[in-house]
Amino acid sequence: MKKTILHVIHDLGRGGAEMMLVTVVKELEEYNNIVVTLYDNNHFTTEEFKCDKYICLNSKSLFHLLFAVFKLRKIIRENKVDIVHSHLFWPTMISRLAVPKKTPLLTTIHAFIATSVEYKHWHIKWIDKITYRFRHSAIVAVAKGALKEYFEFLHLRPWKSYMLYTFVNNKIFNTDSKKIITNGSVFKIITVGRISLQKNHRFLVEAFKLLPKEKFELHIYGINSLGKEFEEYVDQSGANIILKGQVNNINEIIQSFDLFVMSSTYEGFSLAVLEAMAMGMPLMLSDIPSFREQCEDTAIYYS
Repeated sequence: MKKTILHVIHDLGRGGAEMMLVTVVKELEEYNNIVVTLYDNNHFTTEEFKCDKYICLNSKSLFHLLFAVFKLRKIIRENKVDIVHSHLFWPTMISRLAVPKKTPLLTTIHAFIATSVEYKHWHIKWIDKITYRFRHSAIVAVAKGALKEYFEFLHLRPWKSYMLYTFVNNKIFNTDSKKIITNGSVFKIITVGRISLQKNHRFLVEAFKLLPKEKFELHIYGINSLGKEFEEYVDQSGANIILKGQVNNINEIIQSFDLFVMSSTYEGFSLAVLEAMAMGMPLMLSDIPSFREQCEDTAIYYS
């Protein structure tokens, strides 16, 4: 009889944590896989996202997250769940309060938390510390530095902790297909990732304002979380930047560019960078600890 794993995550937007979960679940055919999300946001096709059961708790606010604890506890009981795997902050906090002591709880840390926006708030740090002490979970971090920093930053004594690097689907991201050579007069640069404060796209806009438009072009792929304000910021800059939105075939698109760039202020173990590496793309990245650990001497770094 198959054992049941319950995976808990914020939503199914196309981010690094979500991509990892969707890919892993498809490979765990020897288990029954239940995926629970807090919010109803799914950017994956039915072909990409496959599980035995998908449940959305439809949380509308932080207040509703309190009820999510009881809902999750009921789901675990009714489905006779054998192990729970949580991702990201609020799903982890809810899981620590909902998962019975006898059920193993595994938590994946996807970022260096000391530099993340969320952990700049004292109450976020306090909630994480209290819930970890209340319910120890095995911690898996996607980078060595992220694992070490998690316990040092929160002043916690590790219970069970492991490091496991993020991976890409090498059936899709590989160098087997012929690289498309642009040979044009314009040097084409690509960046991939949700447009957010963390990804620091404004820095790239300021940089491209200094470059001749007829020689350099930047394409930004990813959902625009900053909305109209960022679109207007790009338009007013006069820089040669094109907002492309989210796509499902980035592996086909990325080959037509001359350089991959990212300007993040913090990351965990960037899936977008890993995909670019698998495709053999030249990399120019912001000089942050996670990128240094991930790419070592295979990229050019800038302040």
